[in-house]
Amino acid sequence: MAKEVYTREELLALLQDLQIDFAKYEHPAVMTVEAQAKYVGNLGGGISKNLFLKDKKNRYYVVSALAQTKVDLKVLSARLGLGKGGLRMAPEEALGEKLKVSLGCVTPFALINKTARDVALLLDHGFKSQEFCFFHPLSNETSISLNTTNLDKFLKSIGRDPSYIDLEANPSVGKDQPPDLAGLVPSGSAFVPDTPEKTSSCPGSNENQGVADKKSKAAAVKPSSAVKAGKDKAVPKARPSYANVEKFVEEILDKTSAIVLSELTEETVKKHGEQLGDVVSNSIKKHLSSELNNLSMIFKNNAYTEGFHAGSSHKVKHAC
Repeated sequence: MAKEVYTREELLALLQDLQIDFAKYEHPAVMTVEAQAKYVGNLGGGISKNLFLKDKKNRYYVVSALAQTKVDLKVLSARLGLGKGGLRMAPEEALGEKLKVSLGCVTPFALINKTARDVALLLDHGFKSQEFCFFHPLSNETSISLNTTNLDKFLKSIGRDPSYIDLEANPSVGKDQPPDLAGLVPSGSAFVPDTPEKTSSCPGSNENQGVADKKSKAAAVKPSSAVKAGKDKAVPKARPSYANVEKFVEEILDKTSAIVLSELTEETVKKHGEQLGDVVSNSIKKHLSSELNNLSMIFKNNAYTEGFHAGSSHKVKHAC
């Protein structure tokens, strides 16, 4: 059974068990990219910066990028379908509540913890151009270097499908150009453990620094073309966009199974006894109804968008 919270040593042991190649470097605690560079900057490769963000609906995002990549939160927010002001730095308290790490320790590796299952991850496509990149393994007193193949291997081992984004592009978003990152907005499903959110403006966010690059541009390599959305209108809550029926059905089954498992605890069995079946059935109806509506809308919008682009690229030219 997967652990609730991992330590640095347990994470590194897991990477070894997965036969993931990495190099480890110990150093004093660092809070910025510049400080980290003093210890590993002469080794080549790329140093990562990591932002921990939230939107107005208290959904969380980790944006992991090369230190030199410029991240414009307004552009990124619009591309997620959240409106230009939909993203902000997450409060420092959320680091401990959602990611179970302290300030300065945010990286993709923090998503291994159970409470981070509903946190979205956006990776800089610039990582792929590097021979290897540096990340903190849940502690800013250590840096590990690995390539994207091995990073992907880790992410897939925890059920994540890596999404690499061009964070310096700025494509338009409009009526005929849906926000192409909308499919990466986390679902916030009922079966994911929820921790109370504290409202705070404290910018606790990233692996090596606490500030986003505010005057820059952002965008995506892997368009999801999933949803049509207005300024701040609701975007269907789903991680992926659906291009085929198999993925659509698989997501429904995953959500159903998760709800069933969340109800089948020792406490509920003792409490409800023979009525447990009815309790689970009612819970599925209650929590899955909105999910199915959202998934169906995503599937429908995806089909519409794909049809639109297909039609646009195959227009028949009429003679004058």
